[in-house]
Amino acid sequence: MSVTERGALLTLLRTSRQPWSAVTDDVEAAGSALEVLRQGSPGQMTLIQGEGDEGALASAAEQEIVAWEREGMRFLTILDADYPAQLLTVHQRPPFLMMRGQQDKADARGVAVVGTRKASERGVREAYQLAHDLSDAGVPVVSGLAAGIDTAALSGALSAGGRAVAVIGTGLRRSYPKENANLQERIGRVGLVMSQFLPDAPPTKVSFPMRNAVMSGYSAATVVVEAPYRSGARMQARLALEHGRRVFLLESLLANDWARAYAERPNTVVVRSVSDVIGHLESALAVDQDLVWP
Repeated sequence: MSVTERGALLTLLRTSRQPWSAVTDDVEAAGSALEVLRQGSPGQMTLIQGEGDEGALASAAEQEIVAWEREGMRFLTILDADYPAQLLTVHQRPPFLMMRGQQDKADARGVAVVGTRKASERGVREAYQLAHDLSDAGVPVVSGLAAGIDTAALSGALSAGGRAVAVIGTGLRRSYPKENANLQERIGRVGLVMSQFLPDAPPTKVSFPMRNAVMSGYSAATVVVEAPYRSGARMQARLALEHGRRVFLLESLLANDWARAYAERPNTVVVRSVSDVIGHLESALAVDQDLVWP
């Protein structure tokens, strides 16, 4: 995507009164953010007074993007060739991603390991060991960098020297919780930290559900370790099923009504071990040569 196109997309997102999902649809349909900006949309005509003004706005936004990239943050748009292909298949695909770290095509066969922030000691141990063993098997581990299960999962992946991907619910300049700032920095050096928000975006009630949707779409499957009914992990399980992804529930979760109900749904598997997870994924992904397991 050209320099001006990236700036045009950022300008559109900041000036349009449409939801970002609608802007994404318009840009994909036109194949150009600058073209959509030139055509105008509600809330933009007061900013673009004459022919050529849209280019100036886009160029100004691009300078901001260049400054972010000097800080080590990449601004990747939905029209870029290396936008994650697996995310293009879900409705909640974000118009851009901001990344710190390195992309890897192997992430398309990654497994999201998620669960409650208020995890039990058993849940923390299970998440850590599960992620460690997945990493030993060459499977990228994706999680949300929240307290509890997410932290344990990403720590387990790193301890095994595996691929760790953190999908966060804030901008890249922030850490939530603050106690995970060092973990976030480490993952940005050896793995990938990814956000669908601008760099200074704070945590909000809506940003974390949005993050769960992207985490589900980015991964081949989701494993829920420990989660009550009112949790982002349960929401991610629902989203993953909507996205056509596999959902794995640890057997201990069946003490919860919601987990027993989900266990009856197609594409949901109750598991006891990492070998259960890998066995089911091998058969599910065998049809795609780009997702061959090690």
